[in-house]
Amino acid sequence: MASINIQIEKCIGCKICIGSCPFGAIKVEDKKAQILENCTMCGACVSSCKFEAIDFKKDEVAYSYDLASYKGVWVFGEQVGGTPANVAFELLGEGRKLADNLNVQLSAVLFGDNVEEAARTLISYGADNVYMVDHPTLKLYNDEAYSDIFVQLIQKYKPEIVLLGATTYGRSLAPRVSSRLNTGLTADCTSLEIDPDKKILLQTRPAFGGNLMATIICPNHRPQMSTVRPKVMKAMEPDKSRVGKIIRADVNIPEVVSVKVVNVVNNLCEMVNLTEADIIVSAGRGIGDPKNISLVEELAKTLGAAVGASRAVVDSGWIEYSHQVGQTGKTVGPKVYFACGISGAVQHLAGMSSSDTIIAINKNPDAPIFKIATFGIVGDVLEVLPALISEFKSRLG
Repeated sequence: MASINIQIEKCIGCKICIGSCPFGAIKVEDKKAQILENCTMCGACVSSCKFEAIDFKKDEVAYSYDLASYKGVWVFGEQVGGTPANVAFELLGEGRKLADNLNVQLSAVLFGDNVEEAARTLISYGADNVYMVDHPTLKLYNDEAYSDIFVQLIQKYKPEIVLLGATTYGRSLAPRVSSRLNTGLTADCTSLEIDPDKKILLQTRPAFGGNLMATIICPNHRPQMSTVRPKVMKAMEPDKSRVGKIIRADVNIPEVVSVKVVNVVNNLCEMVNLTEADIIVSAGRGIGDPKNISLVEELAKTLGAAVGASRAVVDSGWIEYSHQVGQTGKTVGPKVYFACGISGAVQHLAGMSSSDTIIAINKNPDAPIFKIATFGIVGDVLEVLPALISEFKSRLG
């Protein structure tokens, strides 16, 4: 059994361990440290003690399953209204590389109602198999039902790698599944590779506000699970002549769920999907006033573009969160990205730096955004935007 104790004869009551405990579970009395009842035995205090006065013993982890019995790469085939989401195609493109490296099959998992055509589409984008659960109760995404069925499939077929999109649905589904399977989950990956020696998944994601890239592994549990932001991976070109197997999986579909989806409402901003748009016009705090958002919207309307925003604009309440681009918003990769009054914080760059062409407008010539911009316009965004709108309207008729 795990335990943590203070070795009284070594402790001098220096109090350094108190500052290292994230839970406030240590106190010092009579120049001796004491472990309190709210200790979680995380072990953070051990390395801080220069006198080796903290005795920490961890539980030995016993693995009750054979890692070698897990084979194959799975991709969650997210769909809306029977149409697969683009992120599913992107994951199949990346999954194809991983599966070929491991010499295993690539499979998609598809839940929904009347989704056989969607299953054939997933095969055309690279899937060897599609594990399909087709039922009227699964037409709309439901956390409870989807996670229960997904766990059943993984326990039965034992894939070694499972990939999901870091979308609203994927970010809800992945942790539910991983926690029930007692396996790890790496969120918001930007790169996936196979270790050439150990044949395990190397999952790379930004850390510390994008200033550091961390590569995470899950060597002792299966499946190895990752979520990947849309627009990070590249989809394969569809091949309708590809032949694959559609497996109608035998599972128990939950009859009673605590949460039911009554209705799905699309708001106005979703008329042009931010993550799918070829052109995005984004507003930063440099626009100065919420009323000036109208200039960004007018340019977007002129170009048939989507409207984006920096976190500063969203936090100020000038525009809805669904427009936010960046590390805590959406990751986008349009053909053209207009950064209007955006200085270029690393958190924002993490969400749009993969854009093909970046056009930055900022009155500060030293703004970080200009370091990655394809074209830069140094000037007042409130003067530049009207000029661009006028010119584009003239040229586009």
